[in-house]
Amino acid sequence: MAKLPEESGKTIKDAERDSDHATDQEATAKAAPEATAPARRGSGRRGRIREGNGLRTGVRRVSDTAAGIVRVIAMIICVLLALHIAFVVFSANHDNAIVRTVNTWADWFAWRFRDMFVPKDERVGVLVNYGIAAVVYLVVGRVVAGLIRRVR
Repeated sequence: MAKLPEESGKTIKDAERDSDHATDQEATAKAAPEATAPARRGSGRRGRIREGNGLRTGVRRVSDTAAGIVRVIAMIICVLLALHIAFVVFSANHDNAIVRTVNTWADWFAWRFRDMFVPKDERVGVLVNYGIAAVVYLVVGRVVAGLIRRVR
C-alpha cells in the first residue's frame, strides 16, 4: 500500500497501525474488566458494598434478626386474635381443644381490649375489640422492629 499523507501528517499505514493498537487495548479491557474498573457502589441500601469491621456487621445481623423475630411474634399474635374472632363469629364448637386453646391465648393477648366496647351483640363486640387488639399488635410490632433495625 502506498503511503499517502493525511491532513494530520500521518500516513495511512500509521493510522491503521494505531487503530490495531487501540483494538488490542479494548480487547484487553474487555477480558479483565474487574482489573481496570473501580469498585462500584450501588445507589440503594442493599446495593452498597459492605465495608467496615466485623463488629458493625455482627451488630447489623443481630439487629436484623431481632427485628425479624419481633415482627414474626406480632404476626403470630395477630393470627391468634383473628382465629378467635372467626371462631366466635362463626360459632365454633367450644368443646374442641383447638378452639379452647386459641380462645385462651387470645383472651390473654387481648387483656385491656376485651371490654373496650360493649355492644348488644357479643359477636360484634368480639369482632371490634379483638380486631383493635390485633391492629395494635401489628402496628406496635412494626414500630418496635423498625427501632431495633435502626440500632446499627
